[in-house]
Amino acid sequence: MAREQLEVLNALDVAKTQWYHFTAIVIAGMGFFTDAYDLFCISLVTKLIGRIYYQQPGAAEPGSLPSNVSAAVNGVAFCGTLTGQLFFGWLGDKLGRKRVYGMVLMVMVICSVASGLSFGRDAKAVVSTLCFFRFWLGFGIGGDYPLSATIMSEYANKKTRGAFIAAVFAMQGFGILAGGMVAIIVSTAFKHSFPAPSYEADAAASIFPQADYVWRIILMFGALPALLTYYWRAKMPETARYTALVAKNAKQAAADMSKVLQVEVEAEQEKIEQQGGNAFGLFSKDFLSRHGWHLLGTTSTWFLLDIAFYSQNLFQKDIFSAIGWIPKAKTMSALEEVFKIARAQTLIALCSTVPGYWFTVAFIDRIGRFTIQLMGFFFMTVFMFALAIPYQHWTLRENRVGFVVMYSLTFFFSNFGPNATTFVVPAEIFPARLRSTCHGISAAAGKAGAIVGAFGFQYAEKGIGVRNSLLILGVVNFLGLLFTFLVPESKGRSLEDLSGEAEQENAAPSESRQQEIESGTRTAPV
Repeated sequence: MAREQLEVLNALDVAKTQWYHFTAIVIAGMGFFTDAYDLFCISLVTKLIGRIYYQQPGAAEPGSLPSNVSAAVNGVAFCGTLTGQLFFGWLGDKLGRKRVYGMVLMVMVICSVASGLSFGRDAKAVVSTLCFFRFWLGFGIGGDYPLSATIMSEYANKKTRGAFIAAVFAMQGFGILAGGMVAIIVSTAFKHSFPAPSYEADAAASIFPQADYVWRIILMFGALPALLTYYWRAKMPETARYTALVAKNAKQAAADMSKVLQVEVEAEQEKIEQQGGNAFGLFSKDFLSRHGWHLLGTTSTWFLLDIAFYSQNLFQKDIFSAIGWIPKAKTMSALEEVFKIARAQTLIALCSTVPGYWFTVAFIDRIGRFTIQLMGFFFMTVFMFALAIPYQHWTLRENRVGFVVMYSLTFFFSNFGPNATTFVVPAEIFPARLRSTCHGISAAAGKAGAIVGAFGFQYAEKGIGVRNSLLILGVVNFLGLLFTFLVPESKGRSLEDLSGEAEQENAAPSESRQQEIESGTRTAPV
């Protein structure tokens, strides 16, 4: 039997787009701006760290991080992110979205600064310290995923909810762009410290303290946007859906939303008490029967997407060298190399990554999440096979422009596709009391895929070659397309309708449930 919708939730569902919607997008989005900056800026400075700390006297080539050290520096934040997604996702449902939100941001600020201040007597100590703080930075970043998505979904109206959540995630593109731009500015500003642009003039890079400042400044800059939004996160009220449906405080929910929506909203405490709801827990048979396939769909598609998304670094170097963006390391000084790597990343972000995100924002509430995700996986599969099958054709110099185009289109359709929708859907289809937890589980599955993509395929490239690796990635994308059929379309429907909270478990409460209602007691979900 359908429930009568609470007035405060109905007011949120039908509210016109107002200033507070855009404020929430900026507040939540700046967290994602910081997330992307912190996660992706490390790839801009790893070669510089290698030159400074791993340069061998009299070596014919510039120093570089050993493969195991490089894997640790680049991947330890992913491990922290996975852990943070699970922990803070669960905590967001237990303590409330707002209380945990500020906590996450402070972890990110502190660890961003600490990463830049990494210390030690030798190279091993410095890198170990850096990895330690990068892990905890990732831990904070992980918490931002489920909380930002859940808060935005619970604030939004049902007509434009997809665009609002996607807009928060789209700030990731600007974070990647900012990382490249900051690295360009900082490396240019310090470049005068080096007497010549060649490697030979820079062989002992470690004797120049200015070179050591560059990577530290780039890493620490990530604390600034997060710090600027801390006050506004602290001022945000708790979402009405958490307050009403989880905390069971109708009066507070109505008061908070009356201020936000600038309309009078009636508190309906009696209705909340009478609506016992489907109070099943995450590990219950009820959850498995109602949302088990949904959770499998959101976790599997995010896992498969991130394998493909992060393993694209496999052939990024081929593209950059093919179009002359990054010459051989020994022809450049350390700072010139930072500049050119940052320039390449910035151009890719500007031409492919950012447009893809905002295409999703523009179309997600028109053509739906399911269609965009299916289309994205389809084109990623097509372009990956188009790169892999005639791989020898693309290696010829005269055909490399086509290779660049194919690569860019693959990146575009991952962002105008599953890279955005896998973030949006888990924030919409699960019950309020489990929403943050289930989003955290889905996001953690994605980060597990990122770890496989970032590291597993690096070794696969050496073992089975780039062509075979690309063929495997094509299959991975096709599997993502198939698993998309487990994910329901959520366009234009209320969160309570999607999660099943708008319906009674039976036509009438059970006898035991009726006794609970009459006595005022509630059974906590396991």
